Amino acid sequence: MKLSILDQAPIAPGQTAKEALDTSLSLAQLGEEYGYNRYWIAEHHDLKGLACSVPEVMLSYIGAQTSTISIGSGAILLPYYKPYKIAETFNMLQTLFPNRVDIGIGRAPGGPAEASNALTNQYLQEVWNLPQLLEDLLHFLHRNFPKDHEFANLVASPVPTQPPHVWLLGTSKKSALLAAEKGISYAFGHFMSDNDGESIILEYKKAFKKSFAHQKPYVILTISAICAETDEKANEIASGSLLLTLLRSEGVVIEECTSLEQLNAYPTSIKQKEKMEEMKKKMIIGTPKKVREQLQKYLNEFQADELMIITNTLHPEDRMNSYRLISDECITI
Repeated sequence: MKLSILDQAPIAPGQTAKEALDTSLSLAQLGEEYGYNRYWIAEHHDLKGLACSVPEVMLSYIGAQTSTISIGSGAILLPYYKPYKIAETFNMLQTLFPNRVDIGIGRAPGGPAEASNALTNQYLQEVWNLPQLLEDLLHFLHRNFPKDHEFANLVASPVPTQPPHVWLLGTSKKSALLAAEKGISYAFGHFMSDNDGESIILEYKKAFKKSFAHQKPYVILTISAICAETDEKANEIASGSLLLTLLRSEGVVIEECTSLEQLNAYPTSIKQKEKMEEMKKKMIIGTPKKVREQLQKYLNEFQADELMIITNTLHPEDRMNSYRLISDECITI
């Protein structure tokens, strides 16, 4: 089973941003040691409890302290940036870390409206313009603009031996069809979507057009999972994680809750409990055997080529242990 890691660089209560980013490095190193295929880190802006706003900086830090695992953005939010700059940045990373670098592209804001306005004056316009932004990025990376194009002779230097691997991340038919049209790989975020992922992935595969980037479709399915030695322990960890996420989204300050016992004892309303149960339905929670069975089921049902796992917990040690247990059960090194 081919498994990878998606990291949102969560900041646990009582933890500093520096400590959270150091944990991200440790997670990437663990992923390499335990046979995970790739490690991606997300881009977020002014979101409470998330530490990474600049994935490319973290990727240079992580790439220098790992040696074989693929590293990438999950995602770079392209509407905020010029494709030429992204091409230069990731060509630089691919030159430093040959044949290891992925560019995951997204269109979501990744933060509040104020952050979008601070980053660009035309976010919504550039969201609509994403197909062209993506087209330009691919041309810069592969150095194949039409001869009469104004950028035909412009080089996104340094030029690596092989260009970085470009992915489009999404949760809708629209993103899947765009990936298919451009002939690039597609990552479907099951953990954050209520849409019919199976049919969306099938649409992507049916519509895929061979391109200078890729000859065949390739799909990653991203799933939220928490694994522990017992179902009881896994559910305790998951409940704490979900409550932390829910309370932070409601603006509740709970930084004094630094243990699962404290967090799970926090008074919650019926509505909050119902919301948490709904959130659990999108997750895999349990022992290594149970998690493996569920992962295999998703792999078969969605016909994905690879599964990417996102795991957020109150304690970084529980997060690391979850990835270890899943690897021991599912990955043959």
